[in-house]
Amino acid sequence: MGVRAVKNAILRLIIEEDGATAIEYGMIAALIAVAIIASLQLVGSSLSTKLSAVAGNLN
Repeated sequence: MGVRAVKNAILRLIIEEDGATAIEYGMIAALIAVAIIASLQLVGSSLSTKLSAVAGNLN
């Protein structure tokens, strides 16, 4: 691969927006996943406490 070919490949990557769009969607998906995990951890601990109380009352 010559210098000109490398230069053209880099210019195409800079000009094309498909790669940037894919990265943006990936970042959005990652942020949504983090939000879901955080909310499930909060709900999970609360749910665990309530289920433990119910189990204690059943005994």
